[in-house]
Amino acid sequence: MNWEQVISKKVQDIPPSGIRKFFDLVSEVDDVISLGVGEPDHVTPWHVREAAYYSLEKGHTMYTSNYGLLELREEINKYLESSFGVDYNPDDQILVTVGVSEAVDLALRTLLEEGDELLLPEPSYVSYQPAAQLTGADVVKVPTKQENNFKLDPKELEKAITSQSKVLILCYPNNPTGAVMSEDELKEIAALVKKHDLFVLADEIYAELTYDDSYTSFASLDGMKERTVLLNGFSKAYAMTGWRIGYAAAPEPIINAMMKIHQYTMLCAPIVSQNAALEALRNGNQEKDKMVKSYKQRRNVIVKGLNEIGLDCFKPKGAFYVFPSIKSTGLSSEEFAQRLLQEEGVVVIPGNVFGESGEGFIRCSYASSLENIYEALNRMERFIEQL
Repeated sequence: MNWEQVISKKVQDIPPSGIRKFFDLVSEVDDVISLGVGEPDHVTPWHVREAAYYSLEKGHTMYTSNYGLLELREEINKYLESSFGVDYNPDDQILVTVGVSEAVDLALRTLLEEGDELLLPEPSYVSYQPAAQLTGADVVKVPTKQENNFKLDPKELEKAITSQSKVLILCYPNNPTGAVMSEDELKEIAALVKKHDLFVLADEIYAELTYDDSYTSFASLDGMKERTVLLNGFSKAYAMTGWRIGYAAAPEPIINAMMKIHQYTMLCAPIVSQNAALEALRNGNQEKDKMVKSYKQRRNVIVKGLNEIGLDCFKPKGAFYVFPSIKSTGLSSEEFAQRLLQEEGVVVIPGNVFGESGEGFIRCSYASSLENIYEALNRMERFIEQL
């Protein structure tokens, strides 16, 4: 069988995830401490799990509306309005999805086609580029820089814009860098979005994990709500990664188009997860705030520790990642991460898997215990001294 003729060329051209590829190496090493996984180390709060149990006991095991439970969509709108000052019609402007990952795929397939360009600030989350490639669109990368704390520079963005540019992805707080953009900085981007008639995919899954300043949702800026698909979910703030529950909010024509794809592929998000998400929104703030407080403490520890051992690292204002430079070691990102794993049993992610702008850096997640962070720092210091 000639599999190259059987399998779609678009799929063949997509490389496997650099993160998954790297984790294949972990099984070969004993006594591993992982700073690699972008997942809370907290368990989903008990009252959220209990809500799921009760929903099963009540026999809630059926399909929901393609859009998701109306009660959940109403609660999502209340949350967006009270937290970020932006409101949507729950009937036709909010779509509940199977995680934010599905929402990214639906939005890009709705907005892009052959010949369009997606503007992608780098370093970036690994799923954006492959999802865009599957639409046939071209991906135009916009580098962000360490000296600017990896924020999107309006001048760099405008240089990348062409007549084919259609969609801009914004992910702040950022994965992998932890960068956050202020309201004034986002307004500069909004001016370019309006000037060049762009549409924005705003992935705000880490919005609740903002530590030093208030968070500004891009859709809340003047004139941006009608130009934005706002994505958010429950994985990070409520420690609900495995529940696979997210949502998109956008103008009705966009949500309706996304729903058409959703109804033929996923149909609806699992009802048990939707009921759990409803409980999280209504009663989850106390546990969420405790988790955020613990992440901030860990951030301060890991940033201080990395700088002390000679890895230049700015203090991120959001998410649960740091993105230190390893250029002083003379190793590439891949070499550093592989040797650190093999020689000291510490898992970090090579920065280059997040795009060319990530070369010379590594991503470390501090969604791990303080004990593990201290031990990982000790091992990293020993590794660097031996180079």
